[in-house]
Amino acid sequence: MKRLAIPLAAVALSVAFPAQASEELAKKHACFACHAPDKKLVGPSYKEVAAKYRADKGAEAKLFDKVKKGGTGAWGSVPMPPNGHVPDADIKALVKWVLSQK
Repeated sequence: MKRLAIPLAAVALSVAFPAQASEELAKKHACFACHAPDKKLVGPSYKEVAAKYRADKGAEAKLFDKVKKGGTGAWGSVPMPPNGHVPDADIKALVKWVLSQK
């Protein structure tokens, strides 16, 4: 039996970061109540966030903290509420998904 050579990174990426699953996580955790993919609602659009942090090497960690702990001032006076109830793995997947938006 012949084995296919699939790059491990591709397998890991497809398992750890399926795009539809991250959108489902955003729905599950009510992220769409304040954010939309391409237009500002209460908070910035996912595309705006991705554009702002595109060149920032520490963006994932910063956004993880912002989602987990909440904050204010980065996008105006409306605060981002803390989301301590959301599992860390879900936050990490959501942040990666948001940063992948173009």
